[in-house]
Amino acid sequence: MSVALRTTGLGVRYRRADALRDCSLAVPAGRIAALVGPNGAGKTTLLHVAVGLLTPTSGEVSVPGRVAFMAQDKPLYDTFTVAEMLAFGRRLNRVWDQEYATARLTGLGIPLDRRTARLSGGQQAQVALTVALARRPDLLVLDEPLANLDPLARHDVMRSLMVEVAEQPLTVLISSHVVADLRDTCDWLIVLGGGRVQVSGDVDDLLAEHLALTGPAELVDTPPAGTRVVEASRTGRQARLLVRGAPVLDPRWSARPVDLEELVMAYLRSPQASALPALAAVRA
Repeated sequence: MSVALRTTGLGVRYRRADALRDCSLAVPAGRIAALVGPNGAGKTTLLHVAVGLLTPTSGEVSVPGRVAFMAQDKPLYDTFTVAEMLAFGRRLNRVWDQEYATARLTGLGIPLDRRTARLSGGQQAQVALTVALARRPDLLVLDEPLANLDPLARHDVMRSLMVEVAEQPLTVLISSHVVADLRDTCDWLIVLGGGRVQVSGDVDDLLAEHLALTGPAELVDTPPAGTRVVEASRTGRQARLLVRGAPVLDPRWSARPVDLEELVMAYLRSPQASALPALAAVRA
């Protein structure tokens, strides 16, 4: 499969602290990839390197196609009307689809003659997203695009984004620290913790590879054969494990599937754990 973004051994150092360290990942083309992690994990730093706003201290980054970036603060000029924002975008970009941008915003019911400062938060997000999409990028990078939006606006933005991906060749990399916002949208997962990649892979494959186990407390240190423990805890007489690996046949363990939020939280609470594919499997 082709790759929309690849990093190899990427590192970014600020004074005496590493924002990113030995960060290697590959995002397949045509996917909606979620980049998740706590505040301070390095998500914005990674995105800034990917779009060329920041030069890495070490390693390499490759983006074969055109890229568009939408920052968290949804940069719009308050005194501009929506139509003026589109005209400004047309002047700044060599590749620009004015007909598409106008039709998209009209279809969303956003008045082109209204100043952006008078739009709702959801409408402002849609205008900023349209400006990015009108560049006709191969890779669209979104840094916390749902921040400060109400639940209805978040849903509308993500639903419209899924429509765009379905209708045109587009890869999306979207960062968030709220997994629930991405659960029904993204099909590729990247978990960043402490400046390094802990998890990268197809969401369905990752969920299929992991199980939540419940068993007697004395078994907490002896997980089932063929599994690798991501997280373990013991409460009273009961042990709880989240494992990756083979099906569990030991009748002393009760097994169930995990959901996306459980998976992400388990890895973030266990910084030594990782679930990474061989990058060679995702070819350029």
